[in-house]
Amino acid sequence: MQKDYFKYLTNGEEDIDWGLYLNVTGTARISPKTVYPPIAHPSGYFFNWETGRVLQEYQLNYITEGTGIYENRHGRFQVKPGSIMLVFPNEWHRYRPIRTSGWTENYIGFNGRIADELLKHQVFSPTQPVINCGIKEEIIDTYLKIYELVEKERPGFQQIASGMVVKLLGYIVSFEKRKGFSGKHIAKVIEEVRFLMRQNIEMEFNMEELAREHNVGYSYFRKMFKKYTGVSPAQYHLQLRIIRAKELLVSTEKTITEIAFQLGFQNVYHFSLLFKRKVGKSPSNFRNGLN
Repeated sequence: MQKDYFKYLTNGEEDIDWGLYLNVTGTARISPKTVYPPIAHPSGYFFNWETGRVLQEYQLNYITEGTGIYENRHGRFQVKPGSIMLVFPNEWHRYRPIRTSGWTENYIGFNGRIADELLKHQVFSPTQPVINCGIKEEIIDTYLKIYELVEKERPGFQQIASGMVVKLLGYIVSFEKRKGFSGKHIAKVIEEVRFLMRQNIEMEFNMEELAREHNVGYSYFRKMFKKYTGVSPAQYHLQLRIIRAKELLVSTEKTITEIAFQLGFQNVYHFSLLFKRKVGKSPSNFRNGLN
């Protein structure tokens, strides 16, 4: 079992310039019927329930045991095992475990311009500050690896730990996206279609026919496919073909026309137009390393 601990971190100019840096990490087991926050709570983060607090950083607080409540100006939210409480800079908030249950908390405080950009994602919002990911090995393992890096404080630990924070945010987004697909037939359909596209990159697909073949309506199929992958079915297939085209341009001596026809494009002009639109340079410039 992880022992209770917290640690403030120093940040140099190099850490700040990196774009994401940690300020504090900690973990604590709050026993039932004890005062919260405990007296040993880091002084810069101490608060009482009556007044709450405002921090100048982001925090991700993962509750692995126990239940409680979180409040901010947008409302009151239930916290349960597997919940991640998200704190935004300059946002008033307060939270505490239910007195009879206590809880185990794992927290990371961080800042930086990259953090500002990542936390703009729709999953992260002060209006929904409690995200129920469940008890996930990937998440707790990431916290533990951050604790280990912070404890040793070897040169460059901030840069590695910041990457772990990005990874953690990625897991949260991934788990949230999966919620709408758990146990649904459409998830199996999307995986089958993605596999079919990867195995037949050179084929032209009629997406409406693909949906009918899998007994789903096209509009629903397209909507769920985009939600699952981030792009529409047609764009997903096009991206696969462009990736393959880039590989062929670099690793073979085939002409651009040959590559275009190998990947099923109607003509070399159409291929070149789409390639430049997606990659930002023509196939010939890409092959020659030109802008």
